[in-house]
Amino acid sequence: MEPLPQTTTSRIIGVLEMLNDRGGRDDIYKLARELNLELGDLLAAIRATELLEFVTTPGGDVELTELGRKMVRARVSGRKKLFHAQIKKLELFTHVYQMLERAERKRVEKDLVLEELSRVLPEEEAHKLFETVINWSRYAELFGYDQDTGDCFLPEE
Repeated sequence: MEPLPQTTTSRIIGVLEMLNDRGGRDDIYKLARELNLELGDLLAAIRATELLEFVTTPGGDVELTELGRKMVRARVSGRKKLFHAQIKKLELFTHVYQMLERAERKRVEKDLVLEELSRVLPEEEAHKLFETVINWSRYAELFGYDQDTGDCFLPEE
């Protein structure tokens, strides 16, 4: 199972929009300077966009794919649908989703999700990974998180 780069959906979309503004392709280091981001933060966002098949990274460049161009052109609801479709392809999201499907009332306590994340990706910091999973899944409306109860849940049909 592949870990997720620790970045937010807003940073992912920001990178896609910036690339689009630059004709769809740019040098990674030039992009880091102009976005005023730490290189590590930009590389995490680029890795995420690559994992989601929105970009490719030939050489030292980053380039929008056709799906990435579609993402940038879409309205918010369309972006959420595309993002939803892409994260459902990632094994980690499938794993957590199935965990929620099997659960009573389609809800699982945060601690159980953290425990499972630690089990399947022992090299990763579970709390940071959890934040990324929740950020991406909320944006994509794949599953939610209730801060009051500490439960992850599937949206009602």
